[in-house]
Amino acid sequence: MRRLTAPCSFKLREKASVFLTELHPAASAEDRSAILTRLRKRDFDATHHCSAWREGAPLRAQGADDDGEPSGTAGPPMLRVLEGEDLTDLLAVCIRWYGGTKLGTGGLVRAYTEGLQGAIAEAKIQSLFTEIRILRTGQILVATEQAHLPFAVLGAFPEVEILHQTFEGSLATLHFQLPPKYAEALELAWQERSRGGIVRWE
Repeated sequence: MRRLTAPCSFKLREKASVFLTELHPAASAEDRSAILTRLRKRDFDATHHCSAWREGAPLRAQGADDDGEPSGTAGPPMLRVLEGEDLTDLLAVCIRWYGGTKLGTGGLVRAYTEGLQGAIAEAKIQSLFTEIRILRTGQILVATEQAHLPFAVLGAFPEVEILHQTFEGSLATLHFQLPPKYAEALELAWQERSRGGIVRWE
């Protein structure tokens, strides 16, 4: 997943209508509300302020708003673009000034999609996205004489991070992090290698 580090914008003209798409970092409903309020006040003469947003890493919530455009022609297409780019903690707003020529549902979907794609392309040019590493924390407990064994198993998994190992009595506990997509494979590998052992997840 990726986050936006600073706002950016892209302007598109389609049959006399102007579409100004802006991307803003926004990690909460309060952030999104404040941004939309400011943009509506700034561009009070615009016909629509359509939006899409995603929040959380891992993703907690997402949504879209057509703001008066025909249902499903603005916000949802924008949200699909955000999903395809795996972006989070941001708000995309496409501000439209109606130019007098109707675009039809297909034309609206295309305009809102292309507007957001243009804004994302601009953000990429300006290097405004940062990668988010999502890691799951776990523990493996073994007898102290087998303290080396978890290292051997974890070493087979890419992107694993060993945090520390602790010793208490006859037990050794290895604390680690790894991407969630490897969790199931690790559980199976450890169960096989340790003959029934389990991985404890935090």
